[in-house]
Amino acid sequence: MSDPILGLSMLALIIVVIMLGFPTAFTLMGLGMMFGFAAFYDPSQSWAANKVFTLMVQRTYGGMTNDVLLSIPLFVLMGYVMERGALVDKMFYSIQLAFRRVPASLAVATLVVCTFWGIASGLVGAVVVLMGVIAMKPMLNAGYDTRLAAGAITAGGTLGILIPPSVMIIVYAAVAGQSVVKLYAAAMLPGFFLAFLYLVYIIGWALINPKVAPKLPPEQMVVKIPAPLKVLTEHYSRNMFIASIKALFSPKALLNAPGDARLSMPRIFKNFLAMLTPFILAAVTLWGVWWYVVIHQQAAKDALNPVATISSAQKDSGAKVDDDTLISIDATQNSNSSKTEVKEEEGLVSIDASGGKDADGKVITTKEAEPESANGPPENFALYFWLCSGLTLLLLIYYYIHLDEEQFEILKLLIESVMPLGVLTILVLAVILLGITTATESAGVGALGAFILALHAGTLDFERTKQAVFLTAKTTSMVCWLFVGSALFSAVFTILGGQSIIEQWVLKLDLSPIQFMLLSQAIIFFLGWPLEWTEIIVIFVPIFLPLLSHFQIDPLLWGTLVFVNLQAAFLSPPVAMSAFYLKGVSPPHVTLNQIFAGMMPYMVIVILCMVIMYVWPGMTLWLPKFLYGGG
Repeated sequence: MSDPILGLSMLALIIVVIMLGFPTAFTLMGLGMMFGFAAFYDPSQSWAANKVFTLMVQRTYGGMTNDVLLSIPLFVLMGYVMERGALVDKMFYSIQLAFRRVPASLAVATLVVCTFWGIASGLVGAVVVLMGVIAMKPMLNAGYDTRLAAGAITAGGTLGILIPPSVMIIVYAAVAGQSVVKLYAAAMLPGFFLAFLYLVYIIGWALINPKVAPKLPPEQMVVKIPAPLKVLTEHYSRNMFIASIKALFSPKALLNAPGDARLSMPRIFKNFLAMLTPFILAAVTLWGVWWYVVIHQQAAKDALNPVATISSAQKDSGAKVDDDTLISIDATQNSNSSKTEVKEEEGLVSIDASGGKDADGKVITTKEAEPESANGPPENFALYFWLCSGLTLLLLIYYYIHLDEEQFEILKLLIESVMPLGVLTILVLAVILLGITTATESAGVGALGAFILALHAGTLDFERTKQAVFLTAKTTSMVCWLFVGSALFSAVFTILGGQSIIEQWVLKLDLSPIQFMLLSQAIIFFLGWPLEWTEIIVIFVPIFLPLLSHFQIDPLLWGTLVFVNLQAAFLSPPVAMSAFYLKGVSPPHVTLNQIFAGMMPYMVIVILCMVIMYVWPGMTLWLPKFLYGGG
């Protein structure tokens, strides 16, 4: 049996063994050791001198020193602290009230909370279980179709592994040797777009067939109005915008109100700030966009001026300058390399700190490596910005005109339940994407913020903290052992010639780039039926990566398609873990087949999203290109 055949046998055997239920990480290490021992076997030497033992040590040490993996335990800890802190109950209630008049309002609220909570925690199992406990029974009691209820929870729960910060993207970056921040930027828009497609499907199904999501009874659509708000409407105005302003300058009625209706001056001011929150958020968002795109990027453009001018002081010093030599300095930094390359050709000296060469060995020039943002604001940016600002202002005016006591109470509930977690999540993502911190430092900020939120809510005690830390250690150990096992397995697979024979087979097919893209994504899609995303990323993704340069496929686009594709791994039977998570917390009459039936349409939506991403690659590549340059 030839070595390549041994490699292919090794690949086939790993699928069979994993499907039999053996632990993936130790199965990878075991097969890697056995087949590696056979590959390095030398009868003239002692069995203890086999090089597979050295390879095992090297691969383990490589995993231990991989900086990319450092952020995993911190992001996982952030998710488990928020999950154990039970911060989602009030969020679901407030969002349910906000969407109470939308078709299939409970399912819509479930999907929104799943998406939001998944982004904050990044834990699929925790989100599905939590939302199964909180939302499944209310939807079934309201007469919702079991398939609709199960699909909304399972599909929404998987989005946390796609939208950054995501552990799956970190593992992929470590396996593929790509930048975590670029992958985060590439996955951002497709993740939210997939959530939007899910939302359209739920509302569309409810509009076509109202029986699957009956309207809520009137008593469930009533918002409980606290006594102070009743005083506001009686003594000031039914419009909360006007009433809050009047109460701030003439608080006598509230200060002298009886019993629970009485408010102190700090609480009156707090109500005023709550009323202004939508305006403040819109203003801060628009100002942040203008600052980054116009002010900050203009400064970056000036700092990255490619032509170095020669000051008069240099001329006066008598320094000799050759007019035929152009000095170009590129200060663009690349996270993968700090090596400075100097190329001198026909009077051109280019000092390139942007990281080197492309797949063909060509030196990347300053212009190619420069992010779009360094060229200043995009064309027509000011026009679109002011149009968006005007539209936002009109929406705010409409909102404040119709701001009654019910809307104001819902606003306060959303501020208390959603805003703290939203600010933390935006902060964690912003400091990563804007290059303020590394992914590991940002994960540390997120973990600290999760502790602060849980302690402020009064829901985190020593026992829950211990559980969160234990689960973090357990999950992190699994990921790290999986990475070590996959590194050893892939190394032995390559040594045996398995990678080479697959590459030769693909090249002999003489595929076009789109055909290779379809083939690779189809294989990953069908592998998602029997396998989980971890096995697919660490075993099969490395097989395709070396072929991307041959077919001239952008690795960011291909990787993001893989992320979206792997959503199907959580939604496809028989190893659809989301279904088993939900079954464990669902009422007894909910069968596994009903859950599977509810998940299947979302697999079609995943495929549709991938088609749109391929037809319109700008949705994936625009943000990383704007922020960091390149792909």
